[in-house]
Amino acid sequence: MTTTQFSIRLSDDLKKSLETISKISHRSQAQIAAKAIAEYVKKTEWKLKSIQEAKKEADNGIFVSQEATLDWLDSWGNENELPAPDPDIFPNK
Repeated sequence: MTTTQFSIRLSDDLKKSLETISKISHRSQAQIAAKAIAEYVKKTEWKLKSIQEAKKEADNGIFVSQEATLDWLDSWGNENELPAPDPDIFPNK
């Protein structure tokens, strides 16, 4: 895997925390920062893709009603817990 240099500005407090973690973990500050950035990017990319998919579904007019969602949530932890509701609003049909 190739790498490239990247510079950022950190607050003094964040820099001190990074230094502390580096000393305790015996890893370089660069390694810690790179891993943190990679994890953040992966999580954020997944989140944004999920939002895009949800927007596409919304554009198609496929929804689960609030009533069905609330009934499902209210059943959580009960003996007769309901399965996740299926879409029940199809305005474009």
